[in-house]
Amino acid sequence: MRHERGPARPEPAERQPPVERHAPAVAAAPAPPPQAPGTWRFTAPATESSVPRLRHTVRDLLGRQDTPVPGEAVDNALLILSELVTNAVRHAALLSPYIGVEITLGGGWLKVAVEDSHPYRPKALAVDPQGEETSGRGLLLVKAVTHEAGGVCDVEQTGAGGKVIWAALPLAAGA
Repeated sequence: MRHERGPARPEPAERQPPVERHAPAVAAAPAPPPQAPGTWRFTAPATESSVPRLRHTVRDLLGRQDTPVPGEAVDNALLILSELVTNAVRHAALLSPYIGVEITLGGGWLKVAVEDSHPYRPKALAVDPQGEETSGRGLLLVKAVTHEAGGVCDVEQTGAGGKVIWAALPLAAGA
């Protein structure tokens, strides 16, 4: 992430308070306050290391909310996030060196969306009856988890020609 810094020295008009010679020890900064429902956006490189980083970031974000997010919804959202980011890394990185993640919490719903710049619109593959395939079923898993939770998911084209794959999960059980 990119952060901008201000000037290293105070402007001449600014006066700094005198520094005590024996200042008391500084206490550790308090944890950030809980957040109200809203939307959070992240950008990450389309690399394998982004999968666990984004998962941990979103887990921590959801844990700081005023609106309680049930454990099952958090677990489902993290699984969905991991699958969608992994798909973007594996299948879209050539045309999309960065991916976008958007988390929306509000109105009784938790929405996870992953955006990339690749134009291909994927489809969930069918279940392999012989069980011989060891990969390629991520979107099928996303669909199944989402629908079992009573949610919805879809793929949408972006104005720039890429796509957003999203899943929305209800926060209330049996919704």
